[in-house]
Order: sequence, then structure tokens, then C-alpha cells
Amino acid sequence: MGRAGLTPERVAVAGAELADEAGLDQVTMARVARRLGVKDASLYTHVRGLEDLRGRIALLAADEKTLRIAEATAGRAGKDALVAYADAWRGYAHEHPGRYTATQVSIRIDPELAAKAPGPRRAVELTYGMLRGYGLAEPDLTDAVRLLRSTFHGFVALEAAGGFAHARSPQQSWVRALDALHTLLEHWPASREGTT
Repeated sequence: MGRAGLTPERVAVAGAELADEAGLDQVTMARVARRLGVKDASLYTHVRGLEDLRGRIALLAADEKTLRIAEATAGRAGKDALVAYADAWRGYAHEHPGRYTATQVSIRIDPELAAKAPGPRRAVELTYGMLRGYGLAEPDLTDAVRLLRSTFHGFVALEAAGGFAHARSPQQSWVRALDALHTLLEHWPASREGTT
């Protein structure tokens, strides 16, 4: 691929591919330039530097993951929606580990770019919409979103790190965890806010 074909999007895709292959921490301007067959300096015409590149990878990944979740959950409600959502999240993390990492770490993203990216905003809409199906309203919606994100991310991070050494398969535990989350969401405890 020659210099003439470079765009910020192509640079981000090359960085995302490298992140999946080698890890997000291995993405450098020099490695992405080599991958694209250009000199390092050529990239700076399209991205401002490594932080900008990683921000673009994060937004690309957020868009991809959100699209996958949207497609998986379309027309579903309740437990079916929860399981489809969770399986799409986990599947994306397995297939695109570097991109997934970019969506979970603190990266400073250009606000102008973030405002144009539909993924993060759509992810919030999908998650809150699914949880409203359980009859939740604020502040319980926010608490439930945090619980789901913590559970899904914690599980896939431990799984990726080889943290499940027990003979029972992670898939069996995943299914049971989703059963438990569904039960919890159906019987969400009453808020204690305002009580002493």
C-alpha cells in the first residue's frame, strides 16, 4: 500500500490489526508505518501521534463491538437479549483482543472525533434499552450498567489471562453467570438511597 492510499481510517485499521496480533501496548507509529510500507513521518499527516492513533483504534473498536451487539440483540428482550448481548461482547473480545483492550483502557480521545463516532453513544443506548426491559430506572440503570460491564470485562480479562485453571470449562461458568445476572436483574433490590 503506497503513501497515496493512506487515510486516517486506514492508519487506524492497520493499528487495530497490529493490536490484535501483538497487543495494544505493542502498537507504535514505527510498527504501523512498516505495516503500511511507508516512512514513520508519513503517518503524521494522517494522525497526530501515538495517542491519537490509539484513540482512533478505540473508536473503531467501539463502533465494531456496538454493531455486533446491536445485530445480536435485535428483536430480543429479557434473558434472550442479555445472553445475546453478553455473548456478542465476549465474542468480540476473543476475536479482537487488542481492539477490545483499546475500548477498556483510559485513552485520551479527540473530542471532535468522539462526537462523530456512533459506537460509544449507541452502546449506551443499547445497554440502557436492554435494562429498561427489566423495569429498571435511574439510579438503578447506572448501577446495573456498571455491574454488567464489570462482570463481562472481568470474565473476559481473566479468561484471556488464563485465570480459569479449574477443570470446569469457562463456557459452563459463563452460562451460569448469565443465568445469575438475569435472576438478579429480574429481582433488582430496592434502592436504599435516602435512608440512614
